[in-house]
Amino acid sequence: MKLNQLTATPGATKARKRIGRGYGSGTGKTAGKGHKGQKARAGHGMRPGFEGGQMPLQRRIPKRGFNNIFGKDIVSVNVGTLNKFEDGAAVDAAALIEAGIIKKCGDGVKILANGELTKKLTVKASAFSEAAKAKIEAAGGKAEVI
Repeated sequence: MKLNQLTATPGATKARKRIGRGYGSGTGKTAGKGHKGQKARAGHGMRPGFEGGQMPLQRRIPKRGFNNIFGKDIVSVNVGTLNKFEDGAAVDAAALIEAGIIKKCGDGVKILANGELTKKLTVKASAFSEAAKAKIEAAGGKAEVI
């Protein structure tokens, strides 16, 4: 088979609608646009959400909340979940993702004090709560802020 012998599967292509080509075509005279009105005019394209001058839905519904553009996306991890690692392991964001504890790092990882830590770990994170730092050091590990 050669490139010039290739054809589309039957039914895969459809002939375009030829509008304004006489009564017999089914789309003659007004060319499928009906009689008069905004959508019958040339260049009638309206922006998305336009409702003919009526107050658009996105402006009618009440606005709620506040989106802080300077806010940081900090992922929190409890100290109890760090027992998943072997004794003496170095735990950082990449290790947490690999272990399946977090999905993404975001703007940083903060270790919180919920749970008990039984293993000696070197934990590297963006932030620690005071109680979490105490628990890591009590277990014989190190808490390093990166």
